[in-house]
Amino acid sequence: MNIEMWIRALKAARAGAEVSQEGLAGLIKWSPSTVAAIETGRRRPTLEFAVAADQALGTGGLLTQLLQAADQERGPSWFVPWRGYEQQAVRLRAFETCLVPGLLQTEEYARAVISTGGLHPSAVVDELVALRMERQLLLHRDNPPHCVFLLDETAVRRPVGGPAVLDRQLARLLELAELPAVRVHIVPLAAGEHAGLGGGFVLAELPDSERVLYLENAARGHVVDDPETIGVIERKWDSLLGEALSAGATLDLIRKLKVMP
Repeated sequence: MNIEMWIRALKAARAGAEVSQEGLAGLIKWSPSTVAAIETGRRRPTLEFAVAADQALGTGGLLTQLLQAADQERGPSWFVPWRGYEQQAVRLRAFETCLVPGLLQTEEYARAVISTGGLHPSAVVDELVALRMERQLLLHRDNPPHCVFLLDETAVRRPVGGPAVLDRQLARLLELAELPAVRVHIVPLAAGEHAGLGGGFVLAELPDSERVLYLENAARGHVVDDPETIGVIERKWDSLLGEALSAGATLDLIRKLKVMP
């Protein structure tokens, strides 16, 4: 399902309830211009909008379900399964070698990463950046997963997007590290060789204690649920955590690397 079909469903529901655009805006306390922008495809609906519209139009959650289905189809098809696991996770453990993890990126940092090399047209870049920003909402929900992020020191020194973009990214790391469910650790360059030099990964623990692993290569990412492979990565995680700076020492290093106060 694409977003155009969702818009048609909204219009049909509004017509069936005999509610105008202005009337819907009044019922859900959104501006008429926003409702018009959503119905003409100039603005993508949020989940909050869909929930409010369902309540106002008496559609029993249909618009919310359809929007969630449409959102699942956004981005590369190989990434869709992982998005589901990421949203369900009660615990996330991520390691990155040369970049700040996507869940911690600022919009301009994410745009620099996604647009590099000119591999995507501008519209696709915009969509992928928006999707990455939406994924980050899980860090701020009422019951967020417990997240631990391990970064090689290279990741906080590489000037992705230029020095100013990196500086603002470092500020974001300091802000997010204040969240109760987020911990950030850096594996210092002084550690020399370490178990993560082969590449990054994310381990997710689901509510039923099931564990899944996300790995990426140069072309695509994939989800792994093989216990043996997960066991190997968990041993790598333990080794990396042993090499990492404490949370306090990590924040001190990030502050030292920031140029602007």
